[in-house]
Amino acid sequence: MSNADISTPQPAAEETESFSELLSQYEQSHARQPEEGNRQVEGTVIAVSADSVFVDIGYKTEGVLPLAPLEAAGEVPKPGDRIPVTVKGRNAEGYYDLTRHKVVQPTDWSSLEQAFAAQAIITGTVTAAVKGGLTVDVGVRAFMPASRSGVREAAEVERLVGQEIRCRILKLEVEAEDVVVDRRSVVEEEERAAKDRRYAELQEGDTVTGTVRALMDYGAFVDLGGVDGLLHVGDIAWARIRRPADVLAVGQKIEARVLKIDADKKRVSLGLKQLQPEPWETVPEQYKAGARVTGVATRLTDFGVFVELAPGVEGLVHVSEMSWVKKVRKPSDLVKIGDTLETVILGVDAAQRRISLGLKQALGDPWADVMQKYPLGSVVEGPITSFMKFGAFLQIVEGVEGLIHLSEISEDKRLNHPQDALKLGEVVKAQVIAVDVERRQLKLSIKQLIPTSLDEYVMERKVDEAVTGRIVQVADGVARVELGEGVQASCRFPQEAQEAAETQSAAKVDMSALSSMLQARWKGGATTVAPKPEPVRAGQVRNFRITKLDADAKTIELELV
Repeated sequence: MSNADISTPQPAAEETESFSELLSQYEQSHARQPEEGNRQVEGTVIAVSADSVFVDIGYKTEGVLPLAPLEAAGEVPKPGDRIPVTVKGRNAEGYYDLTRHKVVQPTDWSSLEQAFAAQAIITGTVTAAVKGGLTVDVGVRAFMPASRSGVREAAEVERLVGQEIRCRILKLEVEAEDVVVDRRSVVEEEERAAKDRRYAELQEGDTVTGTVRALMDYGAFVDLGGVDGLLHVGDIAWARIRRPADVLAVGQKIEARVLKIDADKKRVSLGLKQLQPEPWETVPEQYKAGARVTGVATRLTDFGVFVELAPGVEGLVHVSEMSWVKKVRKPSDLVKIGDTLETVILGVDAAQRRISLGLKQALGDPWADVMQKYPLGSVVEGPITSFMKFGAFLQIVEGVEGLIHLSEISEDKRLNHPQDALKLGEVVKAQVIAVDVERRQLKLSIKQLIPTSLDEYVMERKVDEAVTGRIVQVADGVARVELGEGVQASCRFPQEAQEAAETQSAAKVDMSALSSMLQARWKGGATTVAPKPEPVRAGQVRNFRITKLDADAKTIELELV
């Protein structure tokens, strides 16, 4: 077979035509249009993935928007939404790269001059980190100072290498081919625009999700997607929080309520506790006057201590309700923050959010059974706790003190001040001589316990024993009889003696009656007349019999013999 016989097969005409049409269609659908990057088109969101938004822009191949910037701006679209986008080019997967911003893609020095004159935003790709900044490909090689990169840390500057950025031309010298670009101003404008959009979206009363960005002593700053909100420490929880760091952490995601928006100052106030039930709503049912409750001391003031009974519910123990024992001047004298206290509810005012508590009431009123424990005449013992000019106070038990008046300290000595006979802290015995529970007053006597001549006399004598004494006073049928020095007794005498005593000064001797009596005796003694009892009068020394001895009451009763 000759070479002439060998020929290259030619495709059929219809096949050539078909291939040409297909290539033409492909080029039309995939070729980048000259205006891409210079104008915006409106697309329809068809799907949202974990990191991208797919948009139908009218081409056979969809466009792709990165999701992260949209989330940061708080404007994540949903399938079906119509959004304006700018086509930047094609990616490795064949999709169109999209942006929400209209950008210029320079193609020559002329395009750069136009963009510089209009201060338009252009796109470029960071190619390398160099001394003092970065090199950027904007169609030609440009330089971006690190200070104009829009980031602060050196590590963040280096992470821009390989990324596509949006920037403006700061300096353009065509002859020297010197181009300097600025990304920071573009980033700041975008942040301001995003904040403005976010502020416009927020409404008071909304429940929003954010991330704790920073913690301060007075509250927490929460990133709401380009906008910071302040969560004040008082709005974190119904319970009292000393520091936000006690319950929150940087990076923590939280839900909060928008409490207030100051559009002029661009401030957003947030509340976390407002998403929880108000604890005071159930206070009237949970807390009743007279009930015992336990809580933790949270605050000390000059007038009392605040006790947390439940998260967000505090009661006040006034300084006057802290102790039965002494007058408390400062709450810190008895309690400290963090102490667990058992108290009694004295009153509840839910409308004013006030609960009055008593600390001393939980210990029991020591005066409740004073009359039973310390009746009149009983002997008590305790230390001297304080002095007054008129006497000394003795502590019987915690919360119960008795007064020993100056006149009840010593029988023998005349004292000018109780410290003449007693010392602070000295333990002494005393006798109860008066009790007034309502006034919480108890009177004591030391001298009543010191043995006297009367005590010794009572101890040495017995009932029915015969004694001799001098009558010192007679009144209403009762004679006061002196049995010895400092020893006196009482004696009731017969009615006849009383009558004789009352008429003895007026009595006259009946001489005729006396003569008749004597005559009768001498003549036969047939009649014997009994002598009349001697009248009772002061100054007489008479014989008596002891009928009663009472050592406790210090009394002696006699009978005339």
